Amino acid sequence: MGSLVLQGITKRFGKVTAAQDISLEAEPGRILGLLGPNGAGKTTTVRMIANILTPDEGTVTLDGRVVGPWSQEQMGYLPEERGLYKKIKVNNQLQYLAALKGIHTRDSVPRINYWMKRLGLQEWGARKAQELSKGMQQKVQFIAAVLPNPRLIILDEPFSGLDPINSELLREVVAELKADGRTILFASHRMEQVEQLCDDICLIANGKLVLSGTLREIKRRFKRDKLALAYDGEALFLDAMKETGDLQFLERNEDGCIVRLAEHCHPRSLLDRLLATPNLELYRFELLQPSLNEIFIRTVESQR
Repeated sequence: MGSLVLQGITKRFGKVTAAQDISLEAEPGRILGLLGPNGAGKTTTVRMIANILTPDEGTVTLDGRVVGPWSQEQMGYLPEERGLYKKIKVNNQLQYLAALKGIHTRDSVPRINYWMKRLGLQEWGARKAQELSKGMQQKVQFIAAVLPNPRLIILDEPFSGLDPINSELLREVVAELKADGRTILFASHRMEQVEQLCDDICLIANGKLVLSGTLREIKRRFKRDKLALAYDGEALFLDAMKETGDLQFLERNEDGCIVRLAEHCHPRSLLDRLLATPNLELYRFELLQPSLNEIFIRTVESQR
């Protein structure tokens, strides 16, 4: 259900190449995080997937068939730009948006009632969109995206405007859709959300795909050069190592610290020095994986 494949897609606007030779695959039952700094070509790529734009080169296929008007009925798209009709009642415009997808009112009304209740909006269906908070409007637009029971769901900054409680609710719903076998494309600048939700990652910079793979594989590609230390006592030699450029303090308190070792320093050597230090009890010595945010920054900066 809903396997999405991009093969060498390129899109130009005059002399500007917004996306160049991008290939990726999103699989049913998995969430693909599509990342990129502003102006990287991420939105252009999403619009080609949604058949809003047509590639100049390459193909976008859904279940082996080139996307077109037919596939738009199989997709649910929550764009970054918001677009509710402010003076129309919520239920009415959801019915209208469902009708655009070919769903009759007799079928759309039960679905609308289910999703309005699921997202805590059951008392707001008869209100005009302009009466809803930004977070409520965001949830309504999410409902519009999932109403057609799409095989492919594209979510562009879906947590925008949501408080922590509603963000957690939406995360639960997205996890349910994933478990139901939907293919989900999640575009965001919020690395912590991507790290929590996504199985696979694609990073676009300067219109090119510069990093892709499962989240676990990508983290393994980057060196673990941060150490978390917890101890009781004094490790004065750490300050000397800082002065000589052997390490950098990232965090520090009376119970320990997080440091980044220089390329030439081996973690085992540091462990041996800590264990040999008189009157020092070591409780934690852990090599930390780089966060997705660090990987994002390092990769994007390397493309400049």
